[in-house]
Amino acid sequence: MIEQNQILLEDFKEIAKSLKNPELFRGKKFLITGATGLVGSLLIRTLLFLNEVLELELKIYAVVRDSEKAATIFANVGSKQSLSFIVQDLSEEVIRFDLEHIDYIIHTAAVTESKRMVTNPVETLSMAYHSTEAILKLAREQQVSGVVYISSMEVYGQMHTEHKTTESDLGYVDLTSVRTCYPEGKRVCECLCNAYAKEYSVPVKIARLAQTFGAGVSEKENRVFAQFAKSTVRGEDIVLHTKGESEGNYVYTADAVAAILLLLTEGVPGESYNVSNEESHMKIREMAEMVLAEFSEGRGRIIFDIPEDSLKYGFAPTVHMYLSNEKLRSLGWKPCVNLPEQYRRMIRFWQSETAGG
Repeated sequence: MIEQNQILLEDFKEIAKSLKNPELFRGKKFLITGATGLVGSLLIRTLLFLNEVLELELKIYAVVRDSEKAATIFANVGSKQSLSFIVQDLSEEVIRFDLEHIDYIIHTAAVTESKRMVTNPVETLSMAYHSTEAILKLAREQQVSGVVYISSMEVYGQMHTEHKTTESDLGYVDLTSVRTCYPEGKRVCECLCNAYAKEYSVPVKIARLAQTFGAGVSEKENRVFAQFAKSTVRGEDIVLHTKGESEGNYVYTADAVAAILLLLTEGVPGESYNVSNEESHMKIREMAEMVLAEFSEGRGRIIFDIPEDSLKYGFAPTVHMYLSNEKLRSLGWKPCVNLPEQYRRMIRFWQSETAGG
């Protein structure tokens, strides 16, 4: 079997069941950027699984910056005859893809480390725009069947509405904050996608991902959700570096992958879609309390350690937003894994990786 991790194997089987028309992928060539990131790597592993069980005869080109890192990430994947690596630093001014033909493109590459956003804001913004422009030019030249650009819920900024946040809403972003390079980068790339869709008929769709985690997340991950899980499993206190008032919008890894594959073939060009589980919505502090209740076995508590200057750590500003997923659900997608199960499956994945699959 192509996938050796049993937790991921369960997820990939569910994704396979969710596909509306897998024949649209038969014999197609995929280009996936950010292939060593969470979403990119899971997309590749999913496609390799589908390729084997459905005999789709796919070809996958994975864009990576570090070939050694890519070899490590995909080391436990079985047959890789359908996978080829393209070593390309998407932060460079000149981006080249020497490919004869591509059918589908999924652009996941982006700066995602908060600390890097505030220490390298120029590079964060520049890489976002120029890499997306290169992808869209390639899509236009090759007349691809579908493109998905991976955006973020951070494009909404500070929302001040009583209703759930839909794709047509837009909030305030503080342009004086250096960390704004990330949401503004996503906004300008969405604008670029829409421009290419309208002017050149490039079939690009935009996936605005909520916080995505679950099986597939590295145990080395240091974002808040992973810190909560690791602290709880170790019987340690959960430390919050903010008041925890931001409202979190979440989606399970496999649910996000299923949404992206659906948008490739079913989404409307130039349109944006929230990818979020409405049932997995709560404040950061509430999530910490939930994790303790579900997994701590009575050990640990919540401790607040709030630095005076949170900006230098790259913390996102406090947001009050509840993402609607109605538009994506109208295409036939539905999230299957809630927040407690997201944590449960992530922890099981870590344990499975430690045990060798």
